[in-house]
Amino acid sequence: MLEVSIVSDRYNRLVGRRELRVVLSHGGRGTPSRKEVVEALRNLLKLPESQVILVKKLLTEYGMGRSTALIHVYDSLERAKMFEPAYVLRRHGMLEERAEAKG
Repeated sequence: MLEVSIVSDRYNRLVGRRELRVVLSHGGRGTPSRKEVVEALRNLLKLPESQVILVKKLLTEYGMGRSTALIHVYDSLERAKMFEPAYVLRRHGMLEERAEAKG
């Protein structure tokens, strides 16, 4: 079971996103996937499916069964695409993989 505790929660009005720093307890298991983190946060905060949750950074402390994550929550996908880099959106499946250059 993945336990989530919020360390900080602030709203960035300039960008229009909610920025969360959370601690995840996952004792006895490896680092949780981004998908597991998104679902746990969606259930904890009771966010609708229309809001986009992006795990910006996920760091695991060695041997502790605890991870720290930086989360950005946007009201819409269009807003997220304006501010987040393409590699973050690709990690969450919101952009298609780019074709590798053949040469």
